[in-house]
Amino acid sequence: MFARSVMAGVTLAAVAAVACARPAQTSPAQVAASPLAPQASQAARHPTPRLDRTGRRRVGKASIYAGKFRGRKMADGTRMNPQDDSAASKTLPLGTTAKVTNLETGESAVVTIRDRGPFVKGRIVDLSPATADKVGLARREGVSKVEVTPIAMPPANEGAGIHDALRDTHVGRPDPGSTPVRR
Repeated sequence: MFARSVMAGVTLAAVAAVACARPAQTSPAQVAASPLAPQASQAARHPTPRLDRTGRRRVGKASIYAGKFRGRKMADGTRMNPQDDSAASKTLPLGTTAKVTNLETGESAVVTIRDRGPFVKGRIVDLSPATADKVGLARREGVSKVEVTPIAMPPANEGAGIHDALRDTHVGRPDPGSTPVRR
């Protein structure tokens, strides 16, 4: 009888130790309060695509920046101005100049890639309202089939945002042409 009670006590102690060793589960409210939660969830939904420096033309759908983005910072650090000829692309390097042609109207405009997006399947570029007007993309239509042809790209690591620069460099290796730092 004594051996059974000792065995039961040891079993209970082992269960208690395992329960204490397990990390506490966080509630949804605690996750939402975390300062990294929005970035982590966005990163999970939108994996970072590789930059495309091939210069090839792309065909896909274009959409128009929503009005709520007016004045917000874009990926290159400038503020979104609806009157500028700016655009967002997931794969073109920031600072790229590209020609956007609406394949439904035949009208085109030259834009500068300043932001990342659009994060909707099948869309390749997000246009400022002024550019959308130039290429004949009406807000009521929302999207149109376009061709995006890069005209000029900035050299690697120049004119790029911090995320592009980090993606294009290797930690521990100096950039080609850079001056070594003496310590």
